[in-house]
Amino acid sequence: MENDNKIAIIGGTGKVGRYIAAVALRQGYQVRMLVRNPNKLVNPDDRIEILQGTADDINDIRLLLQDCRIVINAFGQPAGDAPLYSLVTSHVLEVMNELEISRYVGVTGGSLTLEGDRKRLRNKIGAMLFKVFFPAMIKDKQKEAAILEQYCNIEWTLIRLPFVVEGRISGDIIKENLTDLPGIKISNQDIARFIIGEAEDKKYIHKAPFIAT
Repeated sequence: MENDNKIAIIGGTGKVGRYIAAVALRQGYQVRMLVRNPNKLVNPDDRIEILQGTADDINDIRLLLQDCRIVINAFGQPAGDAPLYSLVTSHVLEVMNELEISRYVGVTGGSLTLEGDRKRLRNKIGAMLFKVFFPAMIKDKQKEAAILEQYCNIEWTLIRLPFVVEGRISGDIIKENLTDLPGIKISNQDIARFIIGEAEDKKYIHKAPFIAT
């Protein structure tokens, strides 16, 4: 049976994802997290249910999502590795369909350009440079976005990020924009705050907002 208060997190040890669980717990959620190496957890908490496994294994994804209502995908990997973003997201969405889970929140880079964007010149140049220096990653992230768009039955949101910096929750108002980056940076803890807020928000269903502070 689906748990109305449980969130599944992928990528909970990464730069963006490692504070998501803490914010979720403060908001009253139960948390299950898939991690490759539990020793990498920042500030481990006994209230977090840890599942050791890999995000590219659909069986591990199936175990992670069982009984959850919301899925947060903050999967990340070193830039030099063969990109797995589209594969991981494909597995997640397939299992969400199987288990009839509707809410998905994912993160990606602000360099991702989608139809309807109206990026300023600075951001267009930045996106172009990422495409030149990280072509495989950008191609795979475009594929990931295209896969999401095929799942109209899932209430997905894909959050596009600027440069991520280490820092506490700032208290600043997070700027949001659907067509262009509204700033050049945001702290990882502000991202976590925004993501957990989006878990229940319907504002960006089937959309890919940019955020910054």
